[in-house]
Amino acid sequence: MPRDFENELSRRERQIMDAIYRLGEASAAEVARTLDDAAGQNSVRVTLSILEKKGFLLHRQDGPRYVYRPTVATDKARRSAMRHVLKTFFSGSPSAAILSLLDGTARLSQQELDDIAQAISQARKQEE
Repeated sequence: MPRDFENELSRRERQIMDAIYRLGEASAAEVARTLDDAAGQNSVRVTLSILEKKGFLLHRQDGPRYVYRPTVATDKARRSAMRHVLKTFFSGSPSAAILSLLDGTARLSQQELDDIAQAISQARKQEE
């Protein structure tokens, strides 16, 4: 299993992993269709193979094609990505990240604001 999800991936590898996470599992052709640039199916296939060798993906055969899925659970990958964002952009401060979301540039729904308020309330209770 990879040590640090974010730091071991190139930009293209992260794009492909993002596509795999969005799709749940996918073939090279399905991944290539999701990429913004005109990535060739062969280059995507090579990158998928590299990601598998690095331990980020597994494949199963479905007829003539390989279907890839992540080896790292979505919640673990999410936590790793958040740690990377916190460290890179917010000096490791979760409160700075939350305040950035609340500064008015992000449009949060009433439900999202309620969810944040509830999480803060629960965190305060745990600290008591």
